[in-house]
Amino acid sequence: MSDREVVTSDEYVVTPKAPGWLIGVSILALVVALGAVGFAYGLNNHLEAAQQAQTAANARSQALADKLEQTNDRMRAQGEMLGQSVGLTQKQLEAKTAQLVEAQHVAAASTAKLAKAQDETAAQVNAVKTDVSSVKTDVGGVKTDVATTQADLANTKTALTRVMGDAGVMSGLIATNHDELEQLKHRGDRNYYEFTLTKGAQPTLVSTIKLQLKKADQKRSKFTLNVSSDDKNIEKKDKNLNEPIQFYSGKTPMLYEIVVNTEDKNQIKGYLSTPKNAPQQISMP
Repeated sequence: MSDREVVTSDEYVVTPKAPGWLIGVSILALVVALGAVGFAYGLNNHLEAAQQAQTAANARSQALADKLEQTNDRMRAQGEMLGQSVGLTQKQLEAKTAQLVEAQHVAAASTAKLAKAQDETAAQVNAVKTDVSSVKTDVGGVKTDVATTQADLANTKTALTRVMGDAGVMSGLIATNHDELEQLKHRGDRNYYEFTLTKGAQPTLVSTIKLQLKKADQKRSKFTLNVSSDDKNIEKKDKNLNEPIQFYSGKTPMLYEIVVNTEDKNQIKGYLSTPKNAPQQISMP
């Protein structure tokens, strides 16, 4: 009996079985069909996601394009403003350049004036140096003269002496010549009045005292004076040169001194010494 034959009986029917390989092929086909369906579903999902991403990318690109356009607009505006600013700055720069050139000219002129002034100053300095050299020479001579004068002054001070007056009173310092008298005046201890008396002349007012030369003996260096003080006449007879002739005068008697330094024929020269608080010289009546 053939494999394709079907045996029937009253109890059961025997169905012939398919081959095993056919069953495997069928399962494989089913698996492949299911995989294809899953792949197609997944691919469809990917396509949708890709479309969404593309849409989002397009939106971002458009936004970026809009921003870029806005940026370009701002840049154009700023460029115009910058151009205007550059134009203004260029004008300012030209003005500054002109000012700088003018300042350079002024500086050059000032430099020339300064150089001229320096040359003049140098010439003046050289002239001053020459004058200073001359002055130094003169100062050297002056120093020598001063030293000589100081030496003479020292000698003069040494020559000033104290002697006993004709009234028996120790005299102050007396001068024997005009230079020594000047030293006494500078000391300021007493008042000093110089005089010149001539024999035969009327009485001469010296300060508050009247003096008259009565006699002059040049050979013996002696002389005689009349002294009028406080309405009194005092004769000072046969006095010597450089001898302090003393007398008192004033309501409160104060010591006066007369010193004769030189004597010529019928003439004498000397000075009257009075205290600092003595009455001052009055006009001759």
